Amino acid sequence: MTRLLLVEDDPTSRGFLRAAAAALPAHVDVAGSVADARVMATRETYDAWLIDAHLPDGSGVGLLDQLRADGLQTPALAHTAAREPEALDALRAAGFAVALSKPVSASAWQASIRQVTGADPASRCEPGAVPARETSLVWNSASALRAVGGNAGNAAALRDLFLGELPGTRDTVMRAASAGESDAVRQAVHRLRAGCGFVGAEYLDAAAAGLHAAPDSPHVLHAFLAAVETTLAQR
Repeated sequence: MTRLLLVEDDPTSRGFLRAAAAALPAHVDVAGSVADARVMATRETYDAWLIDAHLPDGSGVGLLDQLRADGLQTPALAHTAAREPEALDALRAAGFAVALSKPVSASAWQASIRQVTGADPASRCEPGAVPARETSLVWNSASALRAVGGNAGNAAALRDLFLGELPGTRDTVMRAASAGESDAVRQAVHRLRAGCGFVGAEYLDAAAAGLHAAPDSPHVLHAFLAAVETTLAQR
């Protein structure tokens, strides 16, 4: 039987999510904190971790970083009360295969668990990867044309300018991250996201949104740097 670790501190949400997951069927263990979840995840083998983004003693991203540092590669699903696309993108960029907003229906919850555990392998992401729906579109040319009133020449010139500045921005982010300067990381990616919008760099924008939300996460930084290289390669 599928074994799941549900990490959720709210009693109401925990009861609903546990019951819906158990109906798959699955055996569901529950942890209410980062500390308890880390102990359970390192002691037992699970098919998936179902982690709340905000916990009393830390964050879901922080917990996932700790577990990955422990050498564990169990696929993870994030659930959060946040509904903004940027918040969900940040969780995916941090290494969660799926991120979904609560409240969620039992059927959607079960479908997401099946996706993460491999019942729907075509839509599953590797830890640390940006989802397929984001990687499939590195450049949104239509969006770039709209930004410059439909002038293809201006769009091409802006893209060239953007790509010329991108290595410098990458280096700035890397220096700030190495120095532990979270505010500087956020400032750099905030400026970068404005440029992404003008040139239609959607894949990079999603990764930058993730780093803006979690500037201290090495997994998010890795995903961002990978997105930079992909964007530079697909000129």
